[in-house]
Amino acid sequence: MNIQTPFLTVDGIIKIFNEDRFEGIVLIERKNPPLGLALPGGFVDVGESVEEALIREMKEETLLDVSIERLLGVYSAPDRDPRFHTASCVFVCIEKGVPVGSDDAKKAMVCKLEEILFDKLVFDHEKILRDFIKGL
Repeated sequence: MNIQTPFLTVDGIIKIFNEDRFEGIVLIERKNPPLGLALPGGFVDVGESVEEALIREMKEETLLDVSIERLLGVYSAPDRDPRFHTASCVFVCIEKGVPVGSDDAKKAMVCKLEEILFDKLVFDHEKILRDFIKGL
């Protein structure tokens, strides 16, 4: 039996707070193609829940220990990733602290919502972030 399905991934919108003040969200500069800015995220490993994968991927790429606030949605357009078809569970997370780029992230930064460089985002992260902002 040869069943083909999209690769399952997770992406995180990490809201950074300083005390009770919202500072912005975390974006990473990718080390690997496609190059550009992205939300931190990655693949769900076999034997892992999407929530476990999200927490692991956020830690690997930003060195932050996030708390999941809510599921934003599932993004699964066949062309969302130029490499192959992926379906991503996108979560909104919260954390205090300073992100540090690690693993697949060349750099991690906190970006104010009004300063997001939408034209530099890869995958379908522009759509995801516009959906997130629309829901605020």
